[in-house]
Amino acid sequence: MKTNLALMLLACPLGCLAHTPERTPVTDPKALMVSALMASDGQAQGMLTGELADAIGLHFKATTPIFIDVTTDKHYRQAGCSRLKVSFWQDGVLLPGAKAPRKQTIEFGINYCLDGLPPKSLQ
Repeated sequence: MKTNLALMLLACPLGCLAHTPERTPVTDPKALMVSALMASDGQAQGMLTGELADAIGLHFKATTPIFIDVTTDKHYRQAGCSRLKVSFWQDGVLLPGAKAPRKQTIEFGINYCLDGLPPKSLQ
């Protein structure tokens, strides 16, 4: 039994040991923002792809995926509108002047509606 467990652990890459949500590939983060607005749990996870992801990777000398997490912080009275928290993160980012690459995260909040506009009221 111990031998089987050891073989399974050796055969399984580190990433399969932890449960990670399915990530939708997107070229524009707005798609995830709309998905979060429509999701019953108010969340969406994705991975940035395409020219923008390539340019960011080249600038920071990073080859790892750029992940995006969107969560709903607050619902507004206007249907389809919420305050969203958007987080971009990437491992292996080499910032200018840094000695070694590291995980870098950028987070911001945005008032957003399904039509792509901000809400008419913040109530």
